[in-house]
Amino acid sequence: MLYDDFYVKSLIRSVEDWPKPGINFRDITPIFSDPKGMRMVVDAYVHRYITSDITHIACIDARGFLIAAVLAYELQKPLILIRKKGKLPGKTISQAYDLEYGSAELEIQENSVKTGDNVLLFDDLIATGGTLLAAIELLTSQGAEVKEVAAIIDLPDLGGSQKLQDRNIPVFNLCAYEGD
Repeated sequence: MLYDDFYVKSLIRSVEDWPKPGINFRDITPIFSDPKGMRMVVDAYVHRYITSDITHIACIDARGFLIAAVLAYELQKPLILIRKKGKLPGKTISQAYDLEYGSAELEIQENSVKTGDNVLLFDDLIATGGTLLAAIELLTSQGAEVKEVAAIIDLPDLGGSQKLQDRNIPVFNLCAYEGD
């Protein structure tokens, strides 16, 4: 079987009250210590995008890097890193955003993408959508088109995936948790 959503979901650990009280954090790190789970996750994305018209894969600091790097390798696509402010060398552009437990700022190196580039944007989780919307702004400000947002987990009750769809950006996730 290519992808067993029950198996992958069984690897995701819930950590209550982290990083602050009231947050039920979905921890994907157990996937990385389970070769079968890691293979299922990577293969699900490879099979989805192998014939797509994406030209680049962009990923968000830091958990998004882990799967996206393997996916970029497998699909032979350039990998674009979107990082927290102050982590990238050279000339960067930045975008502030709000997230469910505070605010932050993302950066991308200037000229990472250009007009005509079709980008798959990858992150580990879709919550309120603030991080992804900031990343989309960074990519589109340089002329790229975000063809789809992919994540391992969606928390649909927090509204992020709906915000993306409202902007006509397709969303793909491997599993969802209602009520979180």
